[in-house]
Amino acid sequence: MRTLNLGILAHVDAGKTSLTERLLHTAGVIDEIGSVDDGSTQTDSLALERQRGITIKSAVVSFVIDDITVNLIDTPGHPDFIAEVERVLSVLDGAVLVISAVEGVQAQTRVLMRTLQRLRIPTLIFVNKIDRSGAQYEPVLRSISEKLAPASLPMGSADELGTRSARWTPCTEADAAFTSRLVDLLADHDDAFLAAYVDDETTVSYARLRCELATQTGQALVHPVYFGSAITGAGVDSLIAGVRELLPATEGDADGPVSGTVFKVERGPAGEKIAYVRMFSGTVRIRDRLQFRSDDEGKATAISVFERGSAVRRESVTAGQIGKVWGLGDIRIGDEIGVSGRTGTRHYFAPPTLETVVVPSRPAEKGALHFALTQLAEQDPLINLRQDDIRQEVSVSLYGEVQKEVIQATLADDFGIDVTFRETTTICIERPIGTGSGYEKDLDPFLGTVGLRIDPAPVGSGVEFRREVELGSMPYAFFKAVEETVKETLHQGIYGWEVTDCTVTMTHSGYWPRQSHSHAIFDKSMSSTAGDFRNLTPLVLMSALKQAGTRVYEPMHHFRLDAPADVLGPIVSALARLGAVPHTQDVRGASCLLEGAIPAARVHALEQQLPGLTRGEGVLECAFDRYQPVRGTTPARPRTDNDPLNREEYLLRVVRRVAGRGAGA
Repeated sequence: MRTLNLGILAHVDAGKTSLTERLLHTAGVIDEIGSVDDGSTQTDSLALERQRGITIKSAVVSFVIDDITVNLIDTPGHPDFIAEVERVLSVLDGAVLVISAVEGVQAQTRVLMRTLQRLRIPTLIFVNKIDRSGAQYEPVLRSISEKLAPASLPMGSADELGTRSARWTPCTEADAAFTSRLVDLLADHDDAFLAAYVDDETTVSYARLRCELATQTGQALVHPVYFGSAITGAGVDSLIAGVRELLPATEGDADGPVSGTVFKVERGPAGEKIAYVRMFSGTVRIRDRLQFRSDDEGKATAISVFERGSAVRRESVTAGQIGKVWGLGDIRIGDEIGVSGRTGTRHYFAPPTLETVVVPSRPAEKGALHFALTQLAEQDPLINLRQDDIRQEVSVSLYGEVQKEVIQATLADDFGIDVTFRETTTICIERPIGTGSGYEKDLDPFLGTVGLRIDPAPVGSGVEFRREVELGSMPYAFFKAVEETVKETLHQGIYGWEVTDCTVTMTHSGYWPRQSHSHAIFDKSMSSTAGDFRNLTPLVLMSALKQAGTRVYEPMHHFRLDAPADVLGPIVSALARLGAVPHTQDVRGASCLLEGAIPAARVHALEQQLPGLTRGEGVLECAFDRYQPVRGTTPARPRTDNDPLNREEYLLRVVRRVAGRGAGA
């Protein structure tokens, strides 16, 4: 049986979870359709999801269409949880993008469609809620063509929109107008098809048109559009037929080399780690040892495979399938298991640009809080825990305020820890502005030599580690210790922000080989260890970074604002007060469109002011665009007292730590 891994994506409240329920009901998996409002849906299983009526975590369900097993992945629609969507994209064969017939194309819809097109994921568009008052047909189609996908085509017609009798009628071979539009659409992307049609249109049968439509949809060149209602079921049969006919299902090579991607990690009732794996090739069986992250491995102790609505215990998970695998204690989201040509975690959306300090209501729970946040970071790595050892505080990265509320509720419900948050601040970065070098040899109490040079690198290149010394000049484990410590140290630069877009080169190396006094056992005090290099590297690197100097950059968002033309003046004034810079203004009759840049720290304030400025008619789209230097003479700093360049304090801490270990021995 073939398998299709299908993602359901949408702007929040477009009705994708309700559509998932309707698909499961139509396929015979469930007898009764759940309600988002009542908290009775299959995929919103978390208590918090049921309380709030929104999807927070991606969820997998399964159903069968003829000879195809569809693994359907319901994803969050709220932009604060875009990281959940990102993790799903790498395992999809196809997608259904859901749009509300009432609200039409919204900000998040455009972000999602751009990403689906960039990744060339075959996508069908389903316009939901045609039974709702205010539902529209032609305006939504125009908006899809203008804002989402010019190469789109309605696969039928909708009638009696805005009533419970709203229905969708699929086009057939007898519809000459549809056939003509289909020919025009397909000919735009296939010269051979166009030549055949021009040569003799009678030789191009309707069956061939449908076959070519499936081919071009599978290549993400065109996007068929369906209208319907997840509540009444209108149009859902046509959508299911489109999924079966137009999206690419595969069988996969069950006998090939093991290759899979982990896109979700959760904890079971006993705290055990469970990995959600999409298999691209091969078969994983219980008791198989699986390799991931090049040097880590684990043994699969149990496996569940998604079949006909739920995860069922099986002895194996094979190519094309999605399975839950137990026993991989060190597995992380984005890990590739087995032999894979894939490149690990990929980022399709902008990283979080906000952060906040998490404070336990009871100071004695600081340790428990750190443990709980570490477990949450396993499920959402982009919350990016940052521990301030001096102030004994933990910060997390955020996409928005709703995410902060969810973290707070999760800590209270799942871990029994009540927390508050400091004011949300912007995450800046540092980039070197020059070249700097550092060098230390056998600095007490370290037995080793480390020399490092740091240079600026192109924007977006991250951190690259290089060597100008012979690989054989000391054990490889020592080089590895230096490289890993370099990347850890650069999480906090001169001004406390993460340092990026630089190259760090090891210019000097040296070590003391394993030795001892005559006829004595190995003596650590006379021999280098990896710990010497882990402790010495931060000192050398920060010395080099101080010499190079850094500049602080803040995140900027690109904004697009549709508003009534008569409020243009107040809007421009408000944007100026928020530090935003409009680049274009386009007044069209009674409406105006502004585009420009705004500091990420001011986006929330603009969202709050917009309804009052525009009588509730303004529509704002914002997305991360770039980093720009912080203005002013004093760069922004995170909430920390730590001075990473305080050499004496650092050495004193290391000496105390080493002495403490010796006393404990």
